Amino acid sequence: MDKMIYTAASGASRVFTAQQITTNNLANINTHGFRADMERAQSYAVQGAAYDTRALVQPQASGTRFDPAALQQTDRALDLAIRGNGFFAVQTDAGEQVYTRAGNVERSPEGDLFINDMPLLGNDDAPINVPLYSSIEFGDNGTISIVPEGEELAIDVGQVKLINPDTAELQKLSTGLFGSQEPIAPAEDGEVMMVSGYLEQSNVVAVEEMVASMQLSRNFEMQLKMMQTAEKIAEAGNRLVRA
Repeated sequence: MDKMIYTAASGASRVFTAQQITTNNLANINTHGFRADMERAQSYAVQGAAYDTRALVQPQASGTRFDPAALQQTDRALDLAIRGNGFFAVQTDAGEQVYTRAGNVERSPEGDLFINDMPLLGNDDAPINVPLYSSIEFGDNGTISIVPEGEELAIDVGQVKLINPDTAELQKLSTGLFGSQEPIAPAEDGEVMMVSGYLEQSNVVAVEEMVASMQLSRNFEMQLKMMQTAEKIAEAGNRLVRA
């Protein structure tokens, strides 16, 4: 009965991994710009003359859904959202350039713009700094225009870097941000458009994730029952041998 135990044990392990992914998706359903993960697994035959009838399930690196989500209107000038495909570029504490769909921008007292405590980068790959202003506007292409305090005429003070790399070249980091697998950072893409006064919601579909979670729970129970059945059959065989 070891063949049944092999299959059931590996199946239960795979379900446990899938449940972690589903739980993480549900936990981030209200995280702006979050991209849902997808569980992936592959079955394979155990190698060896004595094991060629046994099959296991091997979890693969999780995939990511990149479909755009709905935009939530906030009417806050520093809330930004990308229309369609694309990413904002931000900088980590280590100086690395990473990418996000979240656009909840904050301005420091020194004038630096941040997204989740990371500097927002401009099209020159440098952090954006905005002087004190009485009003601020963002163009569709990321151009930043302000009316400085005490003045009446608007001036351009920078441009948000907007990129649209091949998603196959991106890898999702533990922070939920995305890094490029290429040695050179993606260049700005003039086709990417953004809008001010909106935030993009998570692309997690709550109903789908909840249904998947219930199905995984049932699957896990089935794998446990298979292991219990295998144990009972083995015990019955042992009793017959001893008789």
